[in-house]
This record gives sequence, C-alpha cells and structure tokens, in this order.
Amino acid sequence: MKHYLTLLFTALIVTSCGVNQKVKKDIDKSDKATTPVVATVPQKKQDSMKITVGTGTKVGSAGPIKDMETTPPTTKNDTIVEINPQKIKILPNTNKEVRVAIQAKMHEKWNALLKQFVTIEGNVNYEGFRKNRPKLTAYINSLNENMPEEFWSQDEKLAYWMNAYNAMTVDLILRNLPLESIKDIDKPWEQRYWKLGAKYYNLDEIEHQILRKMDDPRIHFGINCASFSCPPLLNVAFTSEKVNDQLDFLAQQFINDPKRNTIASDSAQISKIFDWFSKDFKQNGSVIDYLNTYSETKINSNARIRYMDYDWSLNK
Repeated sequence: MKHYLTLLFTALIVTSCGVNQKVKKDIDKSDKATTPVVATVPQKKQDSMKITVGTGTKVGSAGPIKDMETTPPTTKNDTIVEINPQKIKILPNTNKEVRVAIQAKMHEKWNALLKQFVTIEGNVNYEGFRKNRPKLTAYINSLNENMPEEFWSQDEKLAYWMNAYNAMTVDLILRNLPLESIKDIDKPWEQRYWKLGAKYYNLDEIEHQILRKMDDPRIHFGINCASFSCPPLLNVAFTSEKVNDQLDFLAQQFINDPKRNTIASDSAQISKIFDWFSKDFKQNGSVIDYLNTYSETKINSNARIRYMDYDWSLNK
C-alpha cells in the first residue's frame, strides 16, 4: 500500500509539471504576439540609447525619448540603432520613425533648458541660463555633429535652424551680460561665435540666407530676437514632426496679442515685423490677407494700417 501511494504521488507531480509547462508556453506565446516593440533604453548608460525598429513598430514621441522606459523583447527582424547624443547621424536611408526619434534626442538638451528658464509667456530667465551655460554650449556643439543635408525634409531643416538661431541668440546675450537690450551689443546679428560644420555662422546668415529662403513667413514668429516686441520665445524645442503646428500656434498667438498688434475691422496697428519683411508676407496676397489667416478679428481690405514702435528691451 505504501509503495502504491508513492507511485500515485509521483504521477501527480509529473502531471502538474506538464500542465504548468503548457500554461507557461501559452503565456509566453501570448506575450510575444501582443508586446509592441517601441524602444530600448539602457539602464546604466545615460549618454546613449538604443531604438529597436521592427515590423509594425512605431518609434518616437512628442516628448523626449528618455520618457520611453519600457524594454520589450526584440526579434530577429528588428534593427537596433545606437544613439549617442554627442555624435548623431541621419543617413539618406534612415527609417522615418528613427529620424523622428534621433531628432527628438538631438534637441533634448535645448528643450530641457527652455522648459526650465522660459515662461509660457516667453519671458526668459537669463540668470538661470547663465548658471547653466555649459549645458547650452553642449547643445550648440552637438548641432555641429549633424547638420542638415539636402535629403532632409523642410520640416527637419526648419526645426534645426530655428532651434539653432534661438539657442545662439540666448548665448549671445549671455556673452554680453549685463545689458538691457540686444541693441546694446555692437552689430549683434553679425557676430560669428558659433561653428557648425566647417564654418562659423552669425544670426543674420541663418535668418536671411537659410530660413527666409525656405519661403515660409512663419519663421518670423519662430525665431526670437531677445526683445519684448519680438514674437515670444517658445518654451519647448521645435521638432520636425510638430513644427507646422508649433508655427501655426505662434503665428496665431502673436497676431492676436494686443500688446504687439491692435486689430479692428477698419484699422490696425501692427508690428514692424510686417513692414520689415512685407515681401515675405505678400507671397499669396497682401499683408492684410496674411493677417486674416490667423486674426480673430477680420480686417477689411481697405482698412487703415499703421506700424507700432518696436520695443527692443530685453525679453526677461
């Protein structure tokens, strides 16, 4: 009888193990079928990250890549892309989703500084930037590693050059503190402090020879001249996937800001920006036509237009 009970107990254990193994296989199979492949972020090395791209994978987000902390399994069909923020390179055949992720990573340092030292209204804490200038310098230097190529889309180029312009403008102010206006600096837009690729750039060249030649007048709302009358500095970085929405938001915000434009149906006092760059705003009609694209108050075609005095005081 004792021998019989021993045999029975052994059989029950074997059967139970078999069932458990089957359940485990079913669970594993289910997990592999439903777990999406999004991104793989190393837990120890914070200076680099891996993006895993596979069938049906969606990589990238509106926010910094570091926010994606899941580490899903990979398959033999996945492609692993190692990103080092000090040396990022986009190639002509780089997957679109990977390009979005790389560029989000590329502008991450600038995005963090903007969130910390620029208010929603566009007021800049230059003292905060001054104390964190090494981070700003590191960001500008990182732009040198991956300059726009011919195969980049216009949205990618817009995001890159507007971020570069704004970061360099902040750096220009920091180099000359204390001051009350950017115009206290001798020829501020002609200073060549920043090397990208094989040459040194100034703000004039980026604005007039690069950005304006993209034929998008909204760039005048995206770049900031460190002055009160300038369109407020956006407190997040431009990204290639969101730049159109960001520029539309800035255009609408600036045109309807009563401190910078006073608009009525039969008359309007508007920013000197619309006078200085009238050629840009007249590509598809008159300046009034352009204003009406974003203005909450529609302006009559025969309305009287005057230009407001420009306040060059520092946007702090």
